Amino acid sequence: MKVLVTGATGLIGRQVTGRLRQAGFDIRIASRWPERLQAAGEVFALPGADAPDDAFLALMREVSHVVHCAALNSDRNASDADYQAANATLTARLAKATAAGCGGRFIYLSSIRAVAGPGFSGTINETMAPAPQCAYGRSKREGEIRMIAAYAGRPDATALRLPPVYGEGMRGNMASLMRLADTALPLPASALASVRSLIASDTAAGAVLHLVSRPGSLHPAYVAGNAVPLATSEILAAFRRGFSRPPRLFPMPAMPLRLAARLLGMQASWQALTATQICDPSLLASEGWMPETDTLGRLEELARKKAAQAR
Repeated sequence: MKVLVTGATGLIGRQVTGRLRQAGFDIRIASRWPERLQAAGEVFALPGADAPDDAFLALMREVSHVVHCAALNSDRNASDADYQAANATLTARLAKATAAGCGGRFIYLSSIRAVAGPGFSGTINETMAPAPQCAYGRSKREGEIRMIAAYAGRPDATALRLPPVYGEGMRGNMASLMRLADTALPLPASALASVRSLIASDTAAGAVLHLVSRPGSLHPAYVAGNAVPLATSEILAAFRRGFSRPPRLFPMPAMPLRLAARLLGMQASWQALTATQICDPSLLASEGWMPETDTLGRLEELARKKAAQAR
């Protein structure tokens, strides 16, 4: 069987193509920059959100399933319209063509931002009422809605909602934490006590393989995450061990930092920094997927590799 993968050059997409190939699937890649992937096998240009229907249907010839990893992530220069076009309209066009052209499964890599903002504290699972708080999150949620509509109630399309993803080449908050860890700055432990779920890029790819391969109907959405959520201080300490640095965390009451954030007009940033967000992957686990268990060790090894590359 052949699987079409979009976003195959990204942090997760690279792992997805590798895992699917190892499992015996043929791969077709759809990329915005096909000329960069000439050695990657069967590569097609990814149509834009406003492309004609025929361009999307052409992608589906001889394809059994689609894994849609391509997305516009956090970009300060992007407008709401940019997010909607990249994450909602393009998803809808691909899902419609998949349902019509090959009839197989459509796995959409979504985000917990589709259901909760950065400042939300609590447990995130599939029963949680979506309440996205940013343009990125709203566009991912709209992509989920339009994907399900394109499949007209058929149980072969699902959104895989992911927490922060780490791995080689990561960006965003996890990359910022790693850069912070690779300094000698002492850090207040009270500001880093929030607990978060994470997932490694290859573990996320394993969840994709599971959803493509497992028999039976799919739920409209699944939440993934590691087995044991971690405090931000634990994440930084693991990175610092990998960089051969001491933890350098000192005790300090949270109140002065909270007041300083309020005075500086940074309440939202403080709330996001101190929010506890735990992803409950029990639905995926009940269907045979295994969450990762050694996240701290993997974070440490990731920093160790980064340090070795810098030498």
